[in-house]
Amino acid sequence: IRSSTKRSQLSRLQPTTTTTTTTTITTTTMISSKLARTTLTRRLGQRLASSSAKAVPKNDNTAFGLLAIASGATLCASLYGQREELFAPRKTSLEAAATVQEVEDKFAAYWPRNIIILFGPPGAGKGTHGPKIEDMLGIPQLSTGDMLRAAVAAQTEVGKKAKEIMKAGGLVSDEIVVGIIRDRIKEEDCKFGFILDGFPRTLKQAEALDQMLAEEGARVTKVVELDVPDSVLEERICGRWIHKKSGRSYHVKYAPPKSMTKKWGKVEPESMLDDVTGEPLIQRPDDTATALVKRLGGYHKETVPILKHYEPNGIVKSVNANQKMDGVWKEILASLSRK
Repeated sequence: IRSSTKRSQLSRLQPTTTTTTTTTITTTTMISSKLARTTLTRRLGQRLASSSAKAVPKNDNTAFGLLAIASGATLCASLYGQREELFAPRKTSLEAAATVQEVEDKFAAYWPRNIIILFGPPGAGKGTHGPKIEDMLGIPQLSTGDMLRAAVAAQTEVGKKAKEIMKAGGLVSDEIVVGIIRDRIKEEDCKFGFILDGFPRTLKQAEALDQMLAEEGARVTKVVELDVPDSVLEERICGRWIHKKSGRSYHVKYAPPKSMTKKWGKVEPESMLDDVTGEPLIQRPDDTATALVKRLGGYHKETVPILKHYEPNGIVKSVNANQKMDGVWKEILASLSRK
């Protein structure tokens, strides 16, 4: 009797098995649109491919709830009708990959692309925070200078026109620049969006950009302004060094390269080397106190009115960039939220 009672007690302590296993999806405190679009769907695909016996219950809407939080309900509604197919067990990884690709294609086709314009005076931190936004959202940061050089090198139709003008010593027109942007954003890496840095610089350019995007069925979705008082910018600008090929930015006080050394309290120029490649850094000719006054005047006169142009759309967000980098990044994340 004691033995039987003991076995009965032990059986109650042992875990019970169930025929249904529910897949639990955990989320971080913040889900970006990239996570909803790519990482989440890829994880789902991997689970489907590797767990033929682990079908998600039909009443489990967890994944679609996460997509709704991150991307809005429109996409989720369009996918909801195919939920059973999405969560059905997959036999091969190729089939799972095909399902993931289908979801991503729908996202690209029916949900507005993230088209972000990053504004700020020289020294505001665009070179520091732009790449971080790029990495987080998985969309490229486009520089008009880089696009122009690439178009000329590729000998595109617009690139040939730009080359002729530059060869004659003229300025490339807004029409040509917008044409170069139009060609660039058709590439695969711009499928879900892109970040514009250095364009538009004038209200006329902003209007031309809006027209071009409208013809492509898109629009600017966010304008982020990095706001720094003019009085703070001189120290930032005059201490800035850059890696010309990559655009990586350093500062003798706030973000020095690992190789930097000083002699008699002054930075030794030959010690300023890029952390990644070891190549020499340079200072721009216009990164001087005298040139800064002129550059700031041009920025306030021509660029700031663009913010007022986009304000009625409710997409302009101002970020206090006169604080520690962590604080700036926190405000940038808040400004990028769709809420």
